[in-house]
Amino acid sequence: MTQARGGAAVPSADGKAYEPGAMGEAARAAATPAAGTGGATPQADSIEAGVVALARRARAASRVVARATAEERTEAIHAMARALAAGTDAVLAANRRDLDAAAGAGLAPALVDRLRLDEARLGALVAALTAVAEQPDPVGEVTERWTRPNGLVVRRERVPLGVVAMIYESRPNVTADAAALCVRAGNAAILRGGREAFHSNLAIAEALRSGLAGTTLPVDAVQLVPVTDRAAVDVLLRQEGTIDLVIPRGGEGLIRAVTEKSRIPVLRHYKGVCHVYVHADADPDAAERIVVNAKAQRPGVCNAMETLLVDRAGAAALLPRLAAALRRAGVELRGCEETRALLGEDVAP
Repeated sequence: MTQARGGAAVPSADGKAYEPGAMGEAARAAATPAAGTGGATPQADSIEAGVVALARRARAASRVVARATAEERTEAIHAMARALAAGTDAVLAANRRDLDAAAGAGLAPALVDRLRLDEARLGALVAALTAVAEQPDPVGEVTERWTRPNGLVVRRERVPLGVVAMIYESRPNVTADAAALCVRAGNAAILRGGREAFHSNLAIAEALRSGLAGTTLPVDAVQLVPVTDRAAVDVLLRQEGTIDLVIPRGGEGLIRAVTEKSRIPVLRHYKGVCHVYVHADADPDAAERIVVNAKAQRPGVCNAMETLLVDRAGAAALLPRLAAALRRAGVELRGCEETRALLGEDVAP
């Protein structure tokens, strides 16, 4: 496969050349109706054509990624991480555009926090990609093997899925996380983030693709749907011939909508309700640190604690202390009857 460095064009899986900024140009082109056409229908046609072409490129790229060696996939993810680190200024500038738009739209503070990137958060994202690169390669791993009475040997082996479409909401870090995990497992990724993080997602995807451009894997192993129009999602969910799995990540409404419309298998969940359980024998100091961190460090993220379960045998000793620590962190408490009996009437039912 032809390679290039230093920003030169690189043939993608379908033979087209990739150049930095190409996804942004696609976004502007797809979002603009053709002149003199009345707008709506030509724009819809343009969106459909763009998404169909994108899915076909992903299908072609997925075959290359699946056949790549573990070392090639590892190096590709490391290259993505390096490119993301090198693109810090561009990503943060794009994120500021999204934050300004969010402020103008009156987005809730928790959602703004999920959207916000800074050097520390971006550095953590680069570190996460590096950690994925260092994970054992799952492709070809045999997880089970048995012999039938007739001597036939049967084995269960991990193989790539093909093309995975990830549809998610306002957290731009998902763009990098999902891309790296898909490549690690030998798949191509199609990414469709929320409109609130559009410029951030576009900049992150550009960085990841520029990293892939210097490796043996095709840049089309990672693609972002470059429009915010919801019609693009509808088209994406009809591409059962080129996409193998859809993973929606977000609220229950998003997941139900994707599940109802998709012609493609959907890996889904509905309600998170993240729990922390504290055993009666838990160290009180450690329990307090863990519980407060789980809820108060970043309340807006999807893995923030929503329910605290305390072992009944230790509740009288542990729960008042944990409740006091949560209140100091600004957390409103709601509890069952037994909890309210221990903590008082200021705990809402």
